[in-house]
Amino acid sequence: MFIALLVIVVLLPAARFALFLSLPAGDGRRTEMVELGKGRPLRAVAQELESRGIVSSGRLFALYARLMGGDSRVKAGVYLFDNGMRPGRILSKMLTGDVYQRLFALPEGYSSFQVAEMLDKRGIFTKEKFLRACRDEVMLSQLGVQAPSAEGYLFPGSYNILPGRTEQEVVREMIERQQEFLKNGVRNRLKARGLSEIQLLTLASMVEKEAVQPAEKPLIAAVFQNRLKIGMRLQSDPTALYGVRAFAGKVSRDDIMKETPYNTYQIPALPPGPIGNPGRDAIEAVLNPPRVPYLYFVGRGDGSHQFSRDLASHNNAVNKYLKAPPAPPRGTK
Repeated sequence: MFIALLVIVVLLPAARFALFLSLPAGDGRRTEMVELGKGRPLRAVAQELESRGIVSSGRLFALYARLMGGDSRVKAGVYLFDNGMRPGRILSKMLTGDVYQRLFALPEGYSSFQVAEMLDKRGIFTKEKFLRACRDEVMLSQLGVQAPSAEGYLFPGSYNILPGRTEQEVVREMIERQQEFLKNGVRNRLKARGLSEIQLLTLASMVEKEAVQPAEKPLIAAVFQNRLKIGMRLQSDPTALYGVRAFAGKVSRDDIMKETPYNTYQIPALPPGPIGNPGRDAIEAVLNPPRVPYLYFVGRGDGSHQFSRDLASHNNAVNKYLKAPPAPPRGTK
């Protein structure tokens, strides 16, 4: 009798533990986000997994983790689990750092309006709330951005937008990345170029919008700066559309005749601020333009541009590549 009781005492917990490891807690329809913070005891995480219905027993999960030597090797982060996962799969995700990722890529040159539309379509933020965050005066002041909006200060790149993050938090991260880049090796070179930070970002944003082929960014930057030196209007197509509609590579006569603060066909200088968010290459192009005599460029139709030093050569290029009447004097297009 004693032997039988001993067998039951030993085997029942073992059978219960084996059953726990072999069966998930549910059918996989329940999904939960669980945050494993640095220094948080695995026991507490195990209890949270049980309370959310991801594992059937927090006590057994903690025991399993200790037996596998994983209680001190789990990686912090936000994890996505469902109740169709077996305990082994759950622990494996924690040990390998298979954290939840909601990646969002901010392309070089995109304006804050385009970024807002992308985030809205992805269901991450609404367009209105993101743009409002870009104009948060208190946050901009805290970050040292002396501009009415974050346009030009949103660093192109990939972002992992975790659940619960606010628009302000994401905009802040984008600005901080750009500020870090500007701080390390950019700001100390501005004086030599005779540019302020906002002028640099404005020019770089125009270069980013105009260039299709990365190799041409320095040449386009040179054209704009050559024009500025002699007081020539920049007449850049994307500036005519900023804040009006998305730039798709073509503008109409009505576009270039429209009076807006950014339209460089109508204003005799740089726009009051960036028309997009430039990447590293465009910023470097503005800081290091080649010494070339070009004042004009026109698209060849294949993504490249024909650069010219005088209006007659430019008009010939326009006729050749666009098959249109000569451009008005002093135009870039």
